[in-house]
Amino acid sequence: MCLAVPVRVVQVDGDMATVDLQGNRKQVSIALVSETKAGDYLLLHAGVALQVLDEEEALETLKLLEELAEAQRQIDDGEEEADPQGVGRLRRRPPPAPDEERR
Repeated sequence: MCLAVPVRVVQVDGDMATVDLQGNRKQVSIALVSETKAGDYLLLHAGVALQVLDEEEALETLKLLEELAEAQRQIDDGEEEADPQGVGRLRRRPPPAPDEERR
C-alpha cells in the first residue's frame, strides 16, 4: 500500500525543499509544485511533493494519522478497553477456515 503524508516546508532551494514531519527533516523534490514557499504544507510521497495542501486539511490529516497510530499501539499492547473511537474494529481478523461457507 502506498501512503502520501502531509509535511511542512522549512526551507526552499530551487527544485528541492527541506520539510518537517513530526520533528524529522528531509530533503524532497518540489519540482511538481513550483510555487512552494516556507511554511506551506505539501502532500509527500516517496520523496516527491505531489501538491500543496491547505493548512487545516494537513493538520487534520496528521491528527487522524496519529489517532490511527495510537489505536495500533493500544492493540499491540493488548489494551482492548482503551478504544474510545471504535478503531478496534479495524483489527485484522483471521481468514475463515477453508470448510466455512463464505457469505
